[in-house]
Amino acid sequence: MADAQAQMLVIIPARMASTRLPGKPLADIGGVPMVVRVARQALLADIGRVAVATDSTEIAEAVQAAGIEAVMTRDDHQSGSDRVFEAARKMDPEGRAQIILNVQGDIPAIEPETIRRSALPLLGSPADLATLAVEIAEEAEKTNPSIVKVVGTPIGPGMLRALYFTRAKAPHGEGPLYHHIGLYAWRRPALERFVSLQPSTLERRESLEQLRALENGMRIDVAIVDSVPLGVDTPADLERARQILAST
Repeated sequence: MADAQAQMLVIIPARMASTRLPGKPLADIGGVPMVVRVARQALLADIGRVAVATDSTEIAEAVQAAGIEAVMTRDDHQSGSDRVFEAARKMDPEGRAQIILNVQGDIPAIEPETIRRSALPLLGSPADLATLAVEIAEEAEKTNPSIVKVVGTPIGPGMLRALYFTRAKAPHGEGPLYHHIGLYAWRRPALERFVSLQPSTLERRESLEQLRALENGMRIDVAIVDSVPLGVDTPADLERARQILAST
């Protein structure tokens, strides 16, 4: 990983618009804005240059006040991937960084090792991008449409090659099901191609952006990790995060 570190960018897309939790990136958790907590965990991962990509001067100022790099991006992006790609071009116009990590800004308790793990499938693999999953233990999660499942074929210990992502219970039959975690490590040319593509048929049907990559022939490898980091989407999630992180 050390040799690849100089070739990686870790970018956290953040915007103020959130239907269920307005102003989510700046939500206070123990006196620290949530997006700053995520960025600090990314810095602890120590795998590359870390920045928050945003269209909000309020977010940028909060991030910079914490000593973290902020990159201003356009306000008309349709997805976090588009925002990450614009930020990567601004941060590294020469194209030296060949792996770009997209880390969600609403997972304040993410472990640095989990961030590191998201990039590992690209080291020594022909995959275009990589992501993470956790084996589902709770029966209720298997049929919960808010839990995205990755259907994949094993390619090694703790590794899958993704065949599909779905909100349905899949695959059928005996065997493990996997909960997808939305961190993405992109090869730079793959990200550049991805953001140039139109939303795909299955992407629209499932409301899952990663299906655009699969539908256009990109390979996604998946590293299996032990636990799902708490994501903050609602006021109840935020309160839970505050309780978990009260002493940090």
